[in-house]
Amino acid sequence: MMFTQFYGLKFNPFSKEVPFDQLFASWDLQELTSRLKYLQQVRGIGLVTGEPGCGKTSALRKYVSELNPAHYKTCYFALSTVTVLEFYQGLALALGEEPKHKKVSIFHQIQGAIASLYYERRITPVIVLDEIHLAGNKILEDLRLLFNFQMDSQNPFILILAGQTLIRSKLALNVNNPLRQRLTVKYSMRGLKAEEIREYCVSRLKYAGLHEEIFTPAAFEAIYAVTNGLPRLVNNLVTTCLICACSKKQREIDPEVVYQAQQELEIWGVGLLCAA
Repeated sequence: MMFTQFYGLKFNPFSKEVPFDQLFASWDLQELTSRLKYLQQVRGIGLVTGEPGCGKTSALRKYVSELNPAHYKTCYFALSTVTVLEFYQGLALALGEEPKHKKVSIFHQIQGAIASLYYERRITPVIVLDEIHLAGNKILEDLRLLFNFQMDSQNPFILILAGQTLIRSKLALNVNNPLRQRLTVKYSMRGLKAEEIREYCVSRLKYAGLHEEIFTPAAFEAIYAVTNGLPRLVNNLVTTCLICACSKKQREIDPEVVYQAQQELEIWGVGLLCAA
C-alpha cells in the first residue's frame, strides 16, 4: 500500500495479522485474562460475550497460545450452522479421535478422550467453542450432558463458550437453565476505552516503525466517537485515515480526515462499519 511508504511504515500496523505477543494490553483484555486464569484454576465452563469486532477471538487465541502444551490440550472449534452430529464429529476430531458413526458412540468417545487426557495423562483439555450464538438449543442442551462427569461432581476440562451477546438471550430460556447455572465465569468484552485509543494507535504505529505522532488529540476523540472503541472498527477506520491523508500528501491526521475516512467507508452507523 502506498501509505506505508508515505509514512515510513514497514507494514500496515492495523491489519489483523498481529502476533499475539504484540496485542495491545487493554483494560478489557486484562480483565478477560484474569477471569480465564481463574477458570484455569477451578476448571469448568466459562462464557465470553461481546459485539462483533470487540476482540473476543484474538483474546482467546492469545490465551490458548500461552498455555503449556505439556499440561493443556487446546481444541478450538468455530461453530457455524452445524447439526448436532456434525458438532460431535468435529469435537471428536479436535480431541484426536476418529469419530464413530452413531451419535451416542461419539458421545462416549468424547467423554472418554477428555477423561483419558485428564486422569491418565494429567493433561487438561481446553475446549474453545467460538461463535456459540449460532448454536441451536439442541447443541446447547447436549453440551450440558456431554460435559457432565462423575454425576456432575468433577470438571476434568475447561470449556470456553464465546459468541455475540445474542447467546445471553438463548441461555436465558428455561430449556437452557441447567447449562446457564453451570457457568463458572462470565465476561462481556466492551472494546477499547476512550482514553485507550491514543495508546492503542501509537503502539501499533511504533510496532510498524513510526515513532512520531501523526494523529491530533481531536482525531483520537473522533475515532472513538465513530467506532465506540471496537478494535476491528478502529483498525478499519484508522487504515482508511492513513490512505485518505496519504492521497492528499498530508502528514498530520485531524478530525477532518477521520470524518472523510468515515464517509469513504460509507458508514451511517457503527453496525455498517462492523461489516467492513
